[in-house]
Amino acid sequence: MNKNNVLIIFGGKSNEYEVSLKSASAVIDNIDKDKYNIMTIGITKEGKWLRYEGSTNNIRNNTWYKHVSCKEAFLSPCQSHKGFIEIENNKANIVPVDVIFPVLHGKYAEDGTLQGLLELSEIPFVGCKTLSSAICMDKAIAHTLVAKEGIKVAKSITLYDKEDAINMLNEKAMKLPMYVKPAKSGSSIGITRISSFEELDYAIDEALLQDDKVVIEEAIDGFEVGCAILGKDELIVGGVDEIELSRGFFDFNEKYTLETSRIHTPARITDFKAEEIKEIATKIYKALSCEGLARVDMFIDKKGDVFFNEVNTIPGFTDSSRYPRMMDLIGLSYTKLIDKLIEVTLSEVLVLEEA
Repeated sequence: MNKNNVLIIFGGKSNEYEVSLKSASAVIDNIDKDKYNIMTIGITKEGKWLRYEGSTNNIRNNTWYKHVSCKEAFLSPCQSHKGFIEIENNKANIVPVDVIFPVLHGKYAEDGTLQGLLELSEIPFVGCKTLSSAICMDKAIAHTLVAKEGIKVAKSITLYDKEDAINMLNEKAMKLPMYVKPAKSGSSIGITRISSFEELDYAIDEALLQDDKVVIEEAIDGFEVGCAILGKDELIVGGVDEIELSRGFFDFNEKYTLETSRIHTPARITDFKAEEIKEIATKIYKALSCEGLARVDMFIDKKGDVFFNEVNTIPGFTDSSRYPRMMDLIGLSYTKLIDKLIEVTLSEVLVLEEA
């Protein structure tokens, strides 16, 4: 059997670089190597692209870029190449690729920048395309579009500096507590929950360290749930999970340590409510032109109303991450999930070619 060449890209200049190393290592370790020929390109924090042929141990401990196998490499936007360019002994070699599996998070990774390059190459890749990736990364734009679909969103304002923040909050009659967020950042980095207006200046400054656009929104009195979705036209909808907090909010530390919080998979809600969550998640997924995969995050308030939070177009992807665990609820084990994502990506290409 001829194996498809699968290129896994990891790392990147994002503040979620370390998260990518964990996700990519898990994918590399668990992908079906009887079906796929695996190649990897890592992107350093400085933005250098390197082909890497060592073990995942070096990726996990962030020494991969020092490995003897590393060679300069970059994806070719030339559609006739259908691969990446590798530089060795001052010679450029084209390495053919059948499908790309990007396992990067945050800015310059899932915000449409990388996806634009992947689309230029015309190599099939797992995940959302350029437009959807950019929209979902921007919380302000995503909330505006989702609200147009009649789905509830928290009351919010968007600003670029803090000069008019108080006036804007008063005009919209927003109430504390609130979340102050960078519009385009992941893993809750730069987010502050405030309970008084005295905290506002500091919170805006923290958000502005991550992005030049800030979203301030009212906190929803309830709990967070998520739904995993796979595909484009024929969607596979996974189970629903729930985040249980004992204090504060689901910040970066809690996401990756679960020191004081728990994730319940499946969520502790009725079957009827779970179906409602899946229907709303699917509507959001389609409204934001998602394809490939995404995790749709929502809140359920004290009255049982569902509010949109955000969409992660390349969610955390270790074997214990939320997305794979939700898909496991419907019988897609981690290895089967990876296989399905690649299979769906390649099948969509065949459909386009036949058309």
